[in-house]
Amino acid sequence: MSTHEPTRILIAGAAGRDFHDFNTSFRNNKNFRVVGFTATQIPNIDGRRYPAALAGELYPEGIPIYAEEQLESLIQEKNIDDVIFSYSDVTHEYVMHLASRVLAAGAGFRLLNPRQTMLKSSKPIVSVCAVRTGCGKSQTSRRILEILQNELGFERVVAVRHPMPYGDLAKQAVQRFAAYEDMDRHECTIEEREEYEPYVERGAVIYAGVDYEAILRQAEQEADIIIWDGGNNDLPFYLSDFHIVLVDPHRPGHELRYHPGETNLRLAAAVLINKVDTADHANIVAVQQNVRAVNPQAAIVKAASPIFVDDPAAIRGKKVLVVEDGPTLTHGEMAYGAGVVAANYFDAAEIIDPRPYAVRSIAATYQKYPTTGAVLPAMGYGGDQMADLEETINRTPADMVIIATPIDLGKIINIKLPSQRVRYELQEIGQPTLTDLLRQRFGK
Repeated sequence: MSTHEPTRILIAGAAGRDFHDFNTSFRNNKNFRVVGFTATQIPNIDGRRYPAALAGELYPEGIPIYAEEQLESLIQEKNIDDVIFSYSDVTHEYVMHLASRVLAAGAGFRLLNPRQTMLKSSKPIVSVCAVRTGCGKSQTSRRILEILQNELGFERVVAVRHPMPYGDLAKQAVQRFAAYEDMDRHECTIEEREEYEPYVERGAVIYAGVDYEAILRQAEQEADIIIWDGGNNDLPFYLSDFHIVLVDPHRPGHELRYHPGETNLRLAAAVLINKVDTADHANIVAVQQNVRAVNPQAAIVKAASPIFVDDPAAIRGKKVLVVEDGPTLTHGEMAYGAGVVAANYFDAAEIIDPRPYAVRSIAATYQKYPTTGAVLPAMGYGGDQMADLEETINRTPADMVIIATPIDLGKIINIKLPSQRVRYELQEIGQPTLTDLLRQRFGK
């Protein structure tokens, strides 16, 4: 019998990829002992445990989750051999700074082979990922859903969303959303509702959760084809039959500077350059040249994400508060989004800076992400933060709120000011189109 001691592992994550890497590479592997997870990016994750019900028989007490700030002390106190990096949407420089901390503290630093964590499906998979968060994955996934249903004739299209498990992890192991009541039952955060509601509105089913092997096997039972709806700029959890990756000409160069976005770009079968209607031509050309330099075989699709509001005249001449998608502004590092575009396009008189009126966790968000502009990120990780968001909105001296999140915040929080909701859908420009590429790959 071997007396070899298992390698002691610490997984650095953000309540998503880290859990998947554990499930696929370490859960039942006696050669390793995962001592803990560290957490960053998402509030209120550290201090909890990855539950025993998900961790498996080798971890009857579950696995603790620590703040990433404790990294060095954890390595030393718990005799960590290797730290596994398992989160997304950070610069290459950031990754290596973290590696330097780990190496200096006395541990090794590793990235897992992504193909070893990609689960194989019995059904075809279309994956939608990006080089940064905020590129437009959501509207692209909706467009692909429409093409598969209405143009290619797939009767049963099921989506699986990158994880956002911010509640009871054991209860969230496998989540299925087919009705608004499902979101209420699972006590979804604002960020979760933003991703799930558009599918439910279109009569489609979307899954999410923590155990993506169990999710896949359940989704396969009701799907003819599956859409992997990616999060941040992370890689797919499933082995893709057609990998679509978005790039953003508002952030030229980011496609080569962020992890694991550059890996996504190099793996892409098709690259979609979004927002070409609002980006500078020189930036579009620069991004296309970067794509061609690292992935010359990929098909390139150009697209716009035009904006719509119910009553454009209502915005004209008003002082407006703009509420934008939270992750796009925070770790996505954008100073504005579709809401600012709408305010300017529809002739708002002024965009009110909400920062002087921010309270508690919203004020802390601005401190943590100082590059956020004069707009309000729709932070809603739990009831307390939703209350802070509501109070911040209602304290702001605006005539109107422009809501540019993928869902109507007015359904979740009490906004006392008049509001206009911004909607945006993907429109391909020129050829090839997504329809062309999907028909070529999956046409019956």
